[in-house]
This record gives sequence, C-alpha cells and structure tokens, in this order.
Amino acid sequence: MATTQVSAQISEETKARLERLVRRTGQTRARIIEDALLSHLQALEQLPADIIVPARIVLNKASAERVHEMLARPPEPTEEMKRPFDER
Repeated sequence: MATTQVSAQISEETKARLERLVRRTGQTRARIIEDALLSHLQALEQLPADIIVPARIVLNKASAERVHEMLARPPEPTEEMKRPFDER
C-alpha cells in the first residue's frame, strides 16, 4: 500500500501520551497514529451524525458572547430542569 505523510499540530499532553504508548507497546508513532485515525474515521462513518458530540466546540463571536452572558447571568431553571431533583 502506498503511503503519504501528513502533519498536524497536537497538544503537549497528547504528544506525551503518544510517547508513553510508543514506549509501552513498542509500536511506531506512525502505526499508533494511523490505527487511531482509522478507528476514529470508521466510527464517524458508522454512527449517525446527530449522536456525535465534538471533542471541541468552536464558537463565533456572537455565540461566545451569548455563552458568556448566560454564565454571568444564568436563567432560572425550568420546571423540567427541577423535576429530577424533586423526585428524590
């Protein structure tokens, strides 16, 4: 199978975890990364899109301001939100 090289920016923590896995298993970085990417892609292809929760959420400026406002001044809980606590 032909191969190609890709480049990606990852966090220092992710890199440290990768290096620990390389040392523990003896596998190459390339093998671990390709296996992880293939597994992730397979899951994304097989799962319905509406049940996939992204690992990171990117907000535009307006959305970020709305989240900030809701955190600063949270709305009163609805009856539906209170119900699970009332049933204890």
